[in-house]
Parts: sequence; C-alpha cells; structure tokens
Amino acid sequence: MLASYVRLEILRMIRNRRYVILGIGFPLVIYLLNANVFGKETTDGGVTLSAYVMVSMAAYGAISGTLVNTAGPWAQERASGWLPQLQVTPLPGWMIIVGKLVGALLLVLPSMLLVCLAGALTQGVSLSVGQWAALVGALWAGAVPFVALGLVIGSLLRPDAVQPVTMITMLGLVIVGGLWFPVTTMGETMRTIAEATPAYSYADMGWSVIAGHGVPLSDALTVAGWAAALGVLAVLAYRRATVRA
Repeated sequence: MLASYVRLEILRMIRNRRYVILGIGFPLVIYLLNANVFGKETTDGGVTLSAYVMVSMAAYGAISGTLVNTAGPWAQERASGWLPQLQVTPLPGWMIIVGKLVGALLLVLPSMLLVCLAGALTQGVSLSVGQWAALVGALWAGAVPFVALGLVIGSLLRPDAVQPVTMITMLGLVIVGGLWFPVTTMGETMRTIAEATPAYSYADMGWSVIAGHGVPLSDALTVAGWAAALGVLAVLAYRRATVRA
C-alpha cells in the first residue's frame, strides 16, 4: 500500500514541468557555469573549487527540490480536496507522511546524481568509490529535514501563499548557509548564524567528504536534530490541516 502511494506521488511529480526545470535542470546549469569560471582553483584545504561547488550545487538542488516538491503540492492537495479523500482510504496518517517523505527523497536523487556526474565527466572531479558513495549517501539522507520543512509550510499556508514563502525560505537557507557564498567570506556574526543553520551542516557533510575527512559527527547530529524537530512540527501541522480539512 505504501509502495503504491509512493509510486503515485513520483508519477504525479514527474509530470510537473516545474520539477524538471527547477529541480533537475537549474542546479546542473548553475554548477556548470560556476565550475567553468573557477576552473582548477583550490580552497585553503586543497580541494578544487569545481569539486567544492559540485557539493554546493548538489545540496542546493536537494534543498530546493524537496521544498518545491512538498510544500506546493501538499497545499494544493489540501485545497483541492485530495487530502480528505486520502483520509477515507485505508492509508493511516503516518503512512501518508512517510509516503511524501520517501517520494520527495527519491525525486532529489536525479538532481544530485547529475551534478556529481557532471563534476566527474566535465570538470575532472576525482573521488574514490567510497567517497562518492559517502557523498551521495550523506546528501541524500541529509535531505530529510527539508522535506519535513516543506510539509510544515504546505500544511500551514494557503496555496497562493506557499510559493513565495517557499522561495524565500529556500533562498534564505542556501544563501545564509553558505551554499552560494562560502561562509569564510562572511563576518564573524553571520558565520556563527550560518553554521547554526541546517543548510550549512548539510552541505558541510559533503564538503568534508571530498576533503577526505569523512562525515563530521557534529554536522550529522545537527542535521538529525533539525530532522527530528521539523518532523515533529510536520506531524503537528498535518494534524491541524486534517482537522481543518
């Protein structure tokens, strides 16, 4: 039953042109543009900027993809009456949320894999098999809090308000989190704020992997903490939306 619901979610989203353009194409294009500008320059840690930006854009694609794929559609389902229809099916509430989570995670994989593939084939990014696996695994699993955040937004706001709030939230996360501008270029106060965001810890797991240091425990715990907190909020927001529906 859960597998059928997840498949339905994926098929519905694949037909969405906005998902294909913004969720898959945009991060890849931005990566190629930036990577070709920076070339083989390196960071202070000796990592090529093409590899560093690869992680940043893969993380950006996952964050934007999860938020867009959950917040807007979820709000539309509430407004269209799809949510009440789901409630009269044998699907329990927790399975609906899990289905959304699994579907959103599966949908961010193409974006991450394409950016990584572009890094390897066009920019000469060379990592060991273990590093590639750790990078994709960390970015994939670490996207959970952003799926939960999308569900919170979609549960609390009207469809006409979701898109601007989602875009502002997404841009705030990726900019303040250092995905577009390295935190090393920020002032001390802004850097402290950036390092407390889930976006920074999320991307830093990838940056650390390509630098050969593995996934930092502090980053993993920060992302897990945000996932737990936003997951609870998503459940509470869903219950509120259910009552209203």
